[in-house]
Amino acid sequence: MKYKNIVQGKFINRPNRFIANVEIDGEVETVHVKNTGRCKELLVSGATVYLEKVSESSRKTKYDLVAVIKERKNEKPLLINMDSQAPNAAAAEWIKGIVSKLDDSTEYAVRTEVKYGNSRFDLCVEHSVAGETKKTFIEVKGVTLEENGVALFPDAPTERGIKHIRELEKCVKEGNEAYILFVIQMKGMTEFRPNEQTHKEFADALRHAAKAGVKIIARDCIVTPDSMEIDEKIEVVIKE
Repeated sequence: MKYKNIVQGKFINRPNRFIANVEIDGEVETVHVKNTGRCKELLVSGATVYLEKVSESSRKTKYDLVAVIKERKNEKPLLINMDSQAPNAAAAEWIKGIVSKLDDSTEYAVRTEVKYGNSRFDLCVEHSVAGETKKTFIEVKGVTLEENGVALFPDAPTERGIKHIRELEKCVKEGNEAYILFVIQMKGMTEFRPNEQTHKEFADALRHAAKAGVKIIARDCIVTPDSMEIDEKIEVVIKE
């Protein structure tokens, strides 16, 4: 996925979850933050950020904050995409690319925002086998938190995330395939782990789902200031 009209700025502060003050070309602009998570380790005073200039005249803010450079002691800086909409868009592109290379005799459909039970899952791949439609449900989770080269999720407690996990278990029980795809919005990670310290209940739910047949996968991304593309498989470590 690609952005348009990317500019560079310097982060100043974040008055609330939705906006930030950023210095762009010597001027202070109030910008929209496309990630309502805490991101305290990313949005620090003086951090280099990248923003997409938007053309909607009705908006109060002229820019969306989409990426940040995280400085690390004794390690290379990390360019991290922190747009919460980017993982779904990149995942849809990636899966459509996979499907396009599959057996031409089978028709596949990749759908977004598909309702199932009491949840709405990010993606669903449908294909017909012997006249019967098979469904693969995929819930996408964007990962922007890292510690010492380990990608972690979540960065804050997520009851909604637990609800999605339990609904995916129901999908499997009813004969469908189900995946949780952790999209790591950076490169250079050695592995992915659920964030036990922040939300142990989420980690426990993830382990239970894996035992119930939900497939847990993680992929890193090639990130530039104006793009993000799903790339390599990352080891998932969910043992307690």
